[in-house]
Amino acid sequence: MEETHSENHEGSTIPGPIFRESGAPPPRPPAFSLFPARPSAHFSAMSVPLLDLRRQYAPLKAQCLAAMEEVADSQALILGPRTEAFEKAVAEYCGAPHAIGCSSGTDAQLVLLMALGVGPGDVVVTTPYTFFATAGCVARLGATPVFVDIDPHTFNLDVRQLAELLNRTANVKAIIPVHLFGQCADMAAILDLGKTHGVPVLEDAAQALGARHPLGHAGALGQAGWFSFYPTKNLGAFGDAGMVVCHDDALAAKMRTLRNHGMEPRYFHPLIGGNFRIDALQSAILHIKLPHLDSWSAGRRDRAAYYRREMERAGLLGHLTLPVESWPGGELQHIYNQFVVRTPRRDALRAHLTARGIGTEIYYPLPLHQQECFRYLGYKTGDFPESERAAQESLALPIFPELTEAEQAEVVAALVEFFTAA
Repeated sequence: MEETHSENHEGSTIPGPIFRESGAPPPRPPAFSLFPARPSAHFSAMSVPLLDLRRQYAPLKAQCLAAMEEVADSQALILGPRTEAFEKAVAEYCGAPHAIGCSSGTDAQLVLLMALGVGPGDVVVTTPYTFFATAGCVARLGATPVFVDIDPHTFNLDVRQLAELLNRTANVKAIIPVHLFGQCADMAAILDLGKTHGVPVLEDAAQALGARHPLGHAGALGQAGWFSFYPTKNLGAFGDAGMVVCHDDALAAKMRTLRNHGMEPRYFHPLIGGNFRIDALQSAILHIKLPHLDSWSAGRRDRAAYYRREMERAGLLGHLTLPVESWPGGELQHIYNQFVVRTPRRDALRAHLTARGIGTEIYYPLPLHQQECFRYLGYKTGDFPESERAAQESLALPIFPELTEAEQAEVVAALVEFFTAA
């Protein structure tokens, strides 16, 4: 699942400061904000951004600018040696033999589905609680997305319901579990179901590069998986970029051809592909950042631990449901692309935090089965109650490696203020 701010995805904008006069109703929270609204005149708290990419960039600035200048001087701007080096590094990091750089996480998913021949008459099973691209790419190819509800604790596919659906559904071409918010789905059970039914498992790891499961790295557990390098991801480019990792030599070769208009050799087209190529600039920047990814993930985990500790100490656990770690400890890690809490009072809480200058986001306000563009699938409200409930209750709080303890304390204090005033 690829997004413009965790995902969360293409075309987002950053609104300017929001002001309100004393006594005025609280503002409608912005659709998305990396930088929060300015606090009201009657609240002296600091502003706490949902995410501040400038803090990550500052120590890498000289290295990034040097790489950009090198690419500019070379004028080797599309694919090329910079991309090959980055692909090799990601493949080694994930423990997969192949990595194919693409123009976005969405295009990475699309080229994989094309290479597998997904098309009209095929069913692809996934979750309705994810970014649009997960099902959108399936529909673009004429196949039918079929949904399975989520586990309310992890937000990932409910394996029991997946098993029931596979037993009664024909023409299933692929299963797509989403490692939502940076935590792996129950891949052991999902892979067993895929094997039993003869269906490949393709991982939407757009938010999960660096996440680990008892079986290995996110993205390299199934037949193939993909990542998004949208700027706000844990490993973010200076624009759009994505990647597929896979284990099959022939599949990898086909994707490399498809991402370049199905061309092999030059100007000869055995396949109809698309322009899904990653550019050298993004490859260079991402290659510089990749060695820092594990330390950044550790920083996110440290900040998640702070939230847990301080929220418990403040007596907030009776008001908020905190993220659950399915694979805690050691190498089995949630990487907290987002720190998502739940409360039935989500909208009022978000308005309160916005007024206090604290950035938040809702992932996602409307499940896919309720989206207008998917009305033709025939689903109705109530078909996936856990996804619908999550859409009404979930709120992402600020979390990124450079977030300070003082800023986190400000978030906790604002939460205490809200719930104690109730």
